[in-house]
Amino acid sequence: MTIGVWVLGDQLWAEQSALQSCVHLYQQTPVILIESLSYALQRPYHLQKLVLVWSAMRHFASELRFAGWPVTYAQASDFRTPLLKWIKQYKITELRVMTPTDRPFFELIHNLNLPIGVSFTPNNRFIWSDEQFRQWAAGRKRLIMEDFYRQGRQRFNILMSGSQPIGGQWNFDKQNRKPPKGKLTLPAALWFEPDSITQDVINFVKQSEAFKENQSYWLLEPFRWGVTRQQALQVLKFFVETRLSAFGPYQDAMVTGEQTMWHAMLSPYLNLGLLHPLEVVQKAEQAYLENQQQWELNSIEGFIRQVLGWREYMHGVYVYFQQDYSENNWFNHTHPLPAFYWTGEIKMNCLHQILTQVKQIGYAHHIQRLMVLNNFALIAGISPQELENWFHAAFIDGYDWVMQTNVIGMGQFADGGMIASKPYAASANYINNMSDYCQNCTYSHRERSTDNACPFNFFYWDFLARHYDKLKHQPRMTQTLRNLERISPEELQNIRSLADNWHSIHTADDYSLTTPSTHQ
Repeated sequence: MTIGVWVLGDQLWAEQSALQSCVHLYQQTPVILIESLSYALQRPYHLQKLVLVWSAMRHFASELRFAGWPVTYAQASDFRTPLLKWIKQYKITELRVMTPTDRPFFELIHNLNLPIGVSFTPNNRFIWSDEQFRQWAAGRKRLIMEDFYRQGRQRFNILMSGSQPIGGQWNFDKQNRKPPKGKLTLPAALWFEPDSITQDVINFVKQSEAFKENQSYWLLEPFRWGVTRQQALQVLKFFVETRLSAFGPYQDAMVTGEQTMWHAMLSPYLNLGLLHPLEVVQKAEQAYLENQQQWELNSIEGFIRQVLGWREYMHGVYVYFQQDYSENNWFNHTHPLPAFYWTGEIKMNCLHQILTQVKQIGYAHHIQRLMVLNNFALIAGISPQELENWFHAAFIDGYDWVMQTNVIGMGQFADGGMIASKPYAASANYINNMSDYCQNCTYSHRERSTDNACPFNFFYWDFLARHYDKLKHQPRMTQTLRNLERISPEELQNIRSLADNWHSIHTADDYSLTTPSTHQ
């Protein structure tokens, strides 16, 4: 019997991959990693996402070879062809794979129809196992993230003093919503220069005819992301030492030209398997305990809640809900995704700034994603499925498990409230308060029913009016709907006309010429 191990592109750490189950066969177990061109063409992925994944895979393969593993690294049009060749070469009788995080990839493996048995080892890339989350969720009428987060703090003993949270409360979120007023001194980000392996991947992507269309949407260079576990650990250390202590207050703020603010920039490395979330949480906790006389707890708690709370919760929900979750569309929104999501060419300064940033580095922080990109699509009635596809293609940390729950559930409320307790819909007032984008915009953030009104305003009130009957049953929407009721029928009609006219302009006949033909 010969066991072979297929290491997937988001399992790039030997101690956190299927290799862990084959340590007893160390230096004897054949290993394969595969770059599939057809898989990379399923969506018009950000060019830097392609470089990140493939360069990280190639670096990991090199590390394994150096450690003595017999590694096959294949570049092919599909997965099956190199697998069959490798199985025959090494006379493999059993293939081991860590259970994929994404459901579509799990199905892909089943549909390969390989001539040998496939054994799936447990996925250990998250703090909560799939079964632990199912046990937590079973029997609950509603899955509430705050409940899950508190139990996670207790279960893994994070920021705890006995059975009580350090600081006397679980959540310091109210202290972490400071608007970016005045002059801010922002910390630098840690970036890397491409080495020869990364440069080879960049050149391949740049020269490949297959990715010519992608180049009209995304910038390939400068590519500055880390691609190894060692570099990921450097980013973690850098964040803890230079950003974590001040992370909290401005974590929701948005500033023109500032791509990273105080954010950790760890999500790409976590989602590739180069870091484990528990080690990230424990590093942050340790740093606080060593500096608690100087550091404010709200910053550390806010960061830990994003990883131990929100990230783990999103993955757990993805595992728990059925596969048709991705088709949810509670508001029945059907407008096509506007072309400017791909091009960044839009007069609305907030959208232009963030979409340009995504074009440049494939990244935006959580409030830019939720309260601008998602918020606009929600109130404008964009298809949640089209938006989710765009998020998955555009973001360097995008995967099926990440985007299904964050976009379909949290951002679009398309699941009718399975995840969020209310739709995250807001007018331009929120963006004006939490950013400087409105200062240099063509539109007025103060107006809602004039020709100069910010589209966030007339779409917001139009959204509330269109879905009044559904929203009136949401307890957290009561006060907002009372404000809607104060608007005269005449002004509401004008608001509706502005929304309809906007859609007419942005769904012109040439729409199909400005969006990716490969977008699925």
